[in-house]
Amino acid sequence: MPPTTLPLSRLGRASTTSFDVQPDAPMRETIAKDLGIRGLRKARLTGELIAEGKADWRLDAKLGATAVQDCVVTLEPVTTRIDTGVTRSYRVNLPEPSGDEWEMPEDDTIEALPDTLDLLQVLSEALALALPDYPRAEGVELGQAVFAAPGVVPMTDEEAKPLAGLASLRDQLAKGGEDEEN
Repeated sequence: MPPTTLPLSRLGRASTTSFDVQPDAPMRETIAKDLGIRGLRKARLTGELIAEGKADWRLDAKLGATAVQDCVVTLEPVTTRIDTGVTRSYRVNLPEPSGDEWEMPEDDTIEALPDTLDLLQVLSEALALALPDYPRAEGVELGQAVFAAPGVVPMTDEEAKPLAGLASLRDQLAKGGEDEEN
């Protein structure tokens, strides 16, 4: 496998640096374990690193992956195909957060310029962001779970909405008013 780390200070700034990262089976297994998913059948990050200004860099890439996760309802395997663009801007003069509170920048693709760029880490982070949060097997619905203490009649979501009954009452009154007019 070609090198997956790029020493940014040693890269030529006159041209773009292309890359194609395809983790082997043991590395895909490690990434899947780190992400807490069942498996990673395929993964590939292809793109280029482009010099911007005197010291900054921009990464433009495409992530392709086939991930296997557990269905949140049945725990059966759910296979998801991911094809998404990945953009990162590495800036040399990015202010460091200070104090207890700080705001996220408006552009969430901007990161501090590292000495060495780990493309496997970029792949893993992009994959983590692209994976479905609640994967479901095809045709599976979550349904409604109703719980109550022993001897207590459980309350449904519809019963918990006090104004829902008013709409029904309004409709009945309107219908009653129409009958009286006829």
